[in-house]
Amino acid sequence: MASYVAEVELDDIDRAVLDLLQTNCRISNADISRRVHLSPPAVHARIRRLEESGLITRYVGLLDRERAGFDMMCFVHIGLQLHQADQVQAVRDAFTALPEVLECYHLTGEFDYLLKIVVRNRKELERFASKITPIPGVARIQTSLVLTDVKAVTKLPL
Repeated sequence: MASYVAEVELDDIDRAVLDLLQTNCRISNADISRRVHLSPPAVHARIRRLEESGLITRYVGLLDRERAGFDMMCFVHIGLQLHQADQVQAVRDAFTALPEVLECYHLTGEFDYLLKIVVRNRKELERFASKITPIPGVARIQTSLVLTDVKAVTKLPL
């Protein structure tokens, strides 16, 4: 059975609140209320509704990966041998257990999965490759090194 998530109805104030939160999740309700011209309790109620609807999933602090010591970001394309449900789930479990994997996407096209990973250096990349190569079901691996971050945003254009 396919799951479907209904789109949340947003008005202009909701969009303004979300825009402010996406830019700075530490902004206070009082600051938001001044900017959107609502009372702090009304802003709090809207944010709570957006959280409960599942539109706001979490609040995070974004780190500068290079200053944190992760000099290399890579995209790893993975092709599977077979697509049996138990094997696919085992591969997914293996990918999600690896701390180097920041994001994992199931794809259409030539490859089955795309992993966004970070490592500190070439040696760590080699160690990472040695972790995914023996995963049962993995047939092909293609790694691309990121040379320059041209655009990296987390803010959705609401």
